[in-house]
Amino acid sequence: MKGKALMIILLALALVALPLMAQGEGMGKAGKMEKFMKMMRFMHHRPPMIGDRFPQMEVQTTHGKIKLPDHFAGKWFVLFSHPADFTPVCTTEFVAFQKRYEKFKKLNTELIGLSIDQVFSHIKWVEWIKKNLGVQIKFPIIADDTGRVAHRLGLIHPAKGTNTVRGVFIVDPEGIIRAILYYPQELGRNMDEILRMVKALQVADANAAAMPANWPHNELIKDNVIVPPASSCQQRAKRLQDAKKGLHKCFDWWFCYKKPTK
Repeated sequence: MKGKALMIILLALALVALPLMAQGEGMGKAGKMEKFMKMMRFMHHRPPMIGDRFPQMEVQTTHGKIKLPDHFAGKWFVLFSHPADFTPVCTTEFVAFQKRYEKFKKLNTELIGLSIDQVFSHIKWVEWIKKNLGVQIKFPIIADDTGRVAHRLGLIHPAKGTNTVRGVFIVDPEGIIRAILYYPQELGRNMDEILRMVKALQVADANAAAMPANWPHNELIKDNVIVPPASSCQQRAKRLQDAKKGLHKCFDWWFCYKKPTK
């Protein structure tokens, strides 16, 4: 069914795209067709973006086979990729994630790692970390030795061979991708920032608000959240009236803020 739906979408795009390409001056039939095929490949293989539903897939992990995103239904989850097992930066990252695992779980959030290594390598690496560093990795790691998952998520950089980049996907309980981060291979991630992002997204959802820079330690409004800007003259007047009632504070009608309720 999914394949048929995708085919219908691609055919619809073709009906729109081909007449437009036919208008191109100085381009032969072969050139037009090549351009069209490139566009179709991009639409079919483009990595998921913020606001997309996380792709349905079954993955092999150190905790057995898991179906994503269904396995974490009702929970947030953070999927993070790393270049390879038994590498120094990745080892420090896994230790850092594990040390904050309980904080993530308090936010109803699970962790799952990924790299293009076999499950046996993951298991041996996890054993090495426990034996030599005294840290037991309790979250699953995807074994993507064929690169199928990494390619689907856009985690293979052409200039970096077959290693996965340091990518991060933050996914909400509905399976919707809410944030995506990419780090260069030589730079380890800041796990406290990822924790902050999860909490900020949850507070934003609960309060129908936006979050200021460095929340909850913003230089202007501290731990308050931003009320969405007024989009009409009527809302502008009401926004200022509500400020007089003490429902929120405003620097101006377009910049109001309030204490989060949750």
